[in-house]
Amino acid sequence: MRALFVAEKNDVAKGVAAILSNGTAVRKEGRSKFNKIYQLQTDILGQRAQVSVTSVSGHLMNWQFYENMANWQEVPMVQLFDAPVRHIVTPEMKLIEKTLREEAPKNDVLVIWTDCDREGEAIGAEIVKVCRDSNRRLDVYRARFSEITKAAISRAARSLIRLDDKTIAAVDCRSELDLRIGSAFTRLQTIHLRSSFRNVLGQNDNNKVISYGSCQFPTLGFVTDRYKLIQNFIPEPFWKLMVMHMREAIKVDFLWDRNRLFDRDVIDVLYDGCQEVKEAVIEKVIRKPKSKWRPQGLDTVELEKLGISKLKLSAKQTMQIAEKLYSKGFISYPRTETNKFPNGLDLRPLVTMQTASTIWGDFANQVLEKGVNPRNGKKSDEAHPPIHPLIFADKNQLEGNDWRVYELVVRHFLACVSQDAQGEETIVHMRIGTEKFHANGLRIRDMGYLKVYVYEKWGNKQLPAYEENEKITDFTLRIGDGRTQAPELLTEADLIALMDKYGIGTDATHAEHIEKIKTREYIGVKNDGKLMPSFLGLALVDGYDDMGFAMSKPDLRANLEVGLKDICDGKRQKMDVLNEQINKYKQIFIESERKVNVLAQSLQRYLDDRDNGEAGGSGGDGGGPPRGGGPPRGGGGGRGGGNTNTRGKRKSINTSNIVEDVDEGEMVTLSEEFGSLTNGRRSRGAPKTRGTRKSSNIPPPTSTTEEVLCSCREPLPAVMKTVQKEGPNKGKKFYTCSLPFSSSDKCNFFKWVE
Repeated sequence: MRALFVAEKNDVAKGVAAILSNGTAVRKEGRSKFNKIYQLQTDILGQRAQVSVTSVSGHLMNWQFYENMANWQEVPMVQLFDAPVRHIVTPEMKLIEKTLREEAPKNDVLVIWTDCDREGEAIGAEIVKVCRDSNRRLDVYRARFSEITKAAISRAARSLIRLDDKTIAAVDCRSELDLRIGSAFTRLQTIHLRSSFRNVLGQNDNNKVISYGSCQFPTLGFVTDRYKLIQNFIPEPFWKLMVMHMREAIKVDFLWDRNRLFDRDVIDVLYDGCQEVKEAVIEKVIRKPKSKWRPQGLDTVELEKLGISKLKLSAKQTMQIAEKLYSKGFISYPRTETNKFPNGLDLRPLVTMQTASTIWGDFANQVLEKGVNPRNGKKSDEAHPPIHPLIFADKNQLEGNDWRVYELVVRHFLACVSQDAQGEETIVHMRIGTEKFHANGLRIRDMGYLKVYVYEKWGNKQLPAYEENEKITDFTLRIGDGRTQAPELLTEADLIALMDKYGIGTDATHAEHIEKIKTREYIGVKNDGKLMPSFLGLALVDGYDDMGFAMSKPDLRANLEVGLKDICDGKRQKMDVLNEQINKYKQIFIESERKVNVLAQSLQRYLDDRDNGEAGGSGGDGGGPPRGGGPPRGGGGGRGGGNTNTRGKRKSINTSNIVEDVDEGEMVTLSEEFGSLTNGRRSRGAPKTRGTRKSSNIPPPTSTTEEVLCSCREPLPAVMKTVQKEGPNKGKKFYTCSLPFSSSDKCNFFKWVE
């Protein structure tokens, strides 16, 4: 038997040939100098075979229109949604194609050794198409593997399967749809805007393309939405009660259970109430075990995020290095959605290899002594295990960023299969009058995985001894103040997390989409790594929003990803999903072409703002961000748009002042009644809103002619009191719970008398 093996990259072909031949393979040149041919003998399909192993360099073929659709000026753009397309070998792959056409007739069997994911399956189908053009008798198989090790490659050679036609159909569906949508909208944007703004968009560059992609635009949308949220954010002052106590030469800061309030008058009243009591009571001292969990198995998204945040690399750089390490056999396949190790995978040999390290060898030995115990997540693509090291390497074998990425993979793997960090947490609960405070301490007993995982910290925080029911008088009470802060611009890691959450692209394409909107100059990167939209990126997003099409929102693309999964699962046919999506985008395109002047108007607004010094173009700090302090026009905050922070616009005190901050830049109204607060915590199920307060369902305050009840579990008639302290509130009347200060049942009800 004679067999042709074709891998996705030359390094993989070389590794497969070396393993199956036990290092005796003979190399010869292919038509492409980058893609060699390795000859050997091995057993496949139960018999001895003469094998040639070669490779491609990614996709061989692309979907393209015929030549009659090439003229941008003469061809009606809407025809691109229905025009015939073809699948042809790209010019840069012609030499590889020639090698395959020459080798295929010499063989009886073709075995595909491409990566075991959607794209790999599609590349395999392209290889089959080229090879069968010159040998229709070829029997086609596929090798399924996730790492280039002797065990994995030998097992794959013994267990050949067939290509997955449903997965191939899903990739073809997506590729054809991307061609049609991208071509139509790219031509529309480029022709219209380049003719109107040639001096801005490159008057000497006739090749400048203002591209559209159904993944590019939602990716851009995440960046612009965050930028607008920040621009529209109005800081608001807040106040909080703060308690400091010195004991055993240790300064203890007690945090207010309410966190912070937005009305100074209320804070003053609460402060006065605490001052009147003059003593604090330690209500409870809780000591409990505390664990810091080790990381789960490493998947692609997490690797990209760690590469960005810990190694200061881009997602694209991280994945390029990881793929190189994989092709050379240092790590397992780096494009995986799986974060849990399969039950049958023996991890002890992988840990044992790392005991040779002078850096983490001692830790690896400790893992073996205590037992290999992976912390598994819940995701699995049923194709590849989490990313892990395959062999031991040191700094003499790898250099620079190659070493740093390998080190990250090893440290993450050893941390994952080790033990959680263990400690004891102490929580001291203090009450001053009706106000409650707390302080936290931590004593680490066992660093666990943190001994090897240098990317995380967990520090001791010492607390002195306190006893329950103890009374303290030597504390310091004061009013602290601050201002609410807008959320920060997105980092690349934040952006990947959002893309993953909303189903934009795949783990294999996240980095590519981000790089695309960088190279198109839709976004720029500041010196601190934060992402800023350019005036062109903002104008495109606003333009489609003004037309009434949420092209920068993730819904359209996420809907397509659902359809693609249905094709892979056999629930729907390719043509059903393709026609549905084409019709949807075609109707949007027809309306967009009719309203295309809105795009120009949007861009002109940003150019006018730039010229007026209010907002700017693509300069500064890494390129791309608008300059100037004014908020961009047409902008709304948040994914839904139009959400504006209105803090700082209230008059005096009112019942909606009592809020709690849930996350930086997120506020939620707990109640219209001060008394319905429970230690400043959001009640279960209360809605979150970004940048603006949401009214509660509690009825408005009763008038002074009605009986006012407090908010105890069994409401009592509230008592009216008068502020006695000198100051602006002296003489003002307010309602409060009628129970005495000393009562543990006293509620927090408070309301000014109108």
